[in-house]
Amino acid sequence: MAANSSSTVSKPSNSTGGKQSGPSAEQVVAAFQRMRTEQRSMASKAAELEMEINEHSLVIETLKDVDPTRKCFRLVGGVLVERTVKEVLPALESNKEQILLHVESLPFVDTQQISKIVESLNTQMQSKGRELTEYREKYNIRLVGEGEEGQGKSAASSNGGEGSASKGGAGVLVS
Repeated sequence: MAANSSSTVSKPSNSTGGKQSGPSAEQVVAAFQRMRTEQRSMASKAAELEMEINEHSLVIETLKDVDPTRKCFRLVGGVLVERTVKEVLPALESNKEQILLHVESLPFVDTQQISKIVESLNTQMQSKGRELTEYREKYNIRLVGEGEEGQGKSAASSNGGEGSASKGGAGVLVS
């Protein structure tokens, strides 16, 4: 194994002659990376949608108290256009409804209210986090830079970090 490789694998030897009983180290790493990516994309999408809806709600609430003939500016396709409040307000409400419809069409969301949508996404992210933790424990996956308990830490610092991935038993080191 190269000392500077991005992932290091050490598995207990099998006495079954060369047949492995389970996924290979590369498959374990790939599955773990895929689950992490899914969890991150869910978190990103939830934050993005929540931010957009909150921004629309804030602007709509602000413009409701303003004179309808007052001029305002709106960014449309990267171009700032001048309109009146009475023209912009219905468009903003329509955009907010489109965002909510988009949220409802997502496969992992099954409710119409934004608070329940965010709650649902958070629940799914927590579930994905538990799944990741169980997967890490099952295959003894350690992330690069993750602190090792006791001797592992001192061994890593005395070796300059090289070769410390195989210390402490079999497992997979993921960058």
